[in-house]
Amino acid sequence: MTRRDTLRTVWEYIILTIACLIFAMAWECFMIPNGMSAGGMMGLCTVIQFATGGLIPAQYSYIAINALLIIVAVIAMGIGFGFKTIYCITVSSLLMGILDKMEFLQAIPGSFFFMEERVLIPIVAGVFEAVGLGLVLRYGGSTGGTDIIALMVNKYYPVSLSMVFLISDVAICALLLALPDKNFSDMCYGLEEVVIFSLVIDIVVGGKRSSYQLLVFSEKYGQIADHIINNMDRGVTVLKAQGWYTKSDKNVLLILINQTQLSELSHVIKELDPRAFMSISPTRNVYGEGFEEIKTGVKLKKKNKNHGIA
Repeated sequence: MTRRDTLRTVWEYIILTIACLIFAMAWECFMIPNGMSAGGMMGLCTVIQFATGGLIPAQYSYIAINALLIIVAVIAMGIGFGFKTIYCITVSSLLMGILDKMEFLQAIPGSFFFMEERVLIPIVAGVFEAVGLGLVLRYGGSTGGTDIIALMVNKYYPVSLSMVFLISDVAICALLLALPDKNFSDMCYGLEEVVIFSLVIDIVVGGKRSSYQLLVFSEKYGQIADHIINNMDRGVTVLKAQGWYTKSDKNVLLILINQTQLSELSHVIKELDPRAFMSISPTRNVYGEGFEEIKTGVKLKKKNKNHGIA
């Protein structure tokens, strides 16, 4: 590893640490001190904390559930999550434990972040969580949780990732209704945070469920394509092209990839060929294996036809 690579790696982990702090603040400074929950794995962990009267703090169940999910996912799918994911989960849990004891940073009466209007708390928390998690995703990390569940469900059942996220977020928010001291308004605060989070993370990284189309022009297209096939579990298409200025034939790589893998692929291309030319375009919908299932309504039409319905 060169000195430049070392400095880049150090910088990435500094950003990841700051991102984990922002993510942890969303929960320990805003949501949890005000008895609020939301979607995602942290939402489930806060419900556990409220249900046990604080006996099981959110940061403990968060790291325990994620550890279990990673083990199950590796057994079921052989996923290599990488060190960054484990690092982000661990650091986030440690920072939540520290922030839990720093009452002057919590949005409660007498502190700097106190807000008299409770409706503002989920808005601020959603922004903090989106910025924190967005930076984590942007630098190739992950906080685990429902991301892992969505990947496992999507592998074995024809359900889109976005649908799994939506169902899990609403279900976790609804769990608050099972607690004796919570009501419908508490659930609405959670859904408010989920909506704000979804809107802001689109700005930060284009959304955690987004996909991208890449066109890569490189003399080392073979090495790049082999890396994508062998190490990233993604397909790649080689297009025949002609450089009009040189009149020479070129091979161009066409790649469709999830946002969470974009950072890794960009680094790989830069390392293999610093002179490579790359065009990146966000795609709204990608259907097929590894992405979302095509919803055509063909099965419904056949079913209706069999029942004599026009």
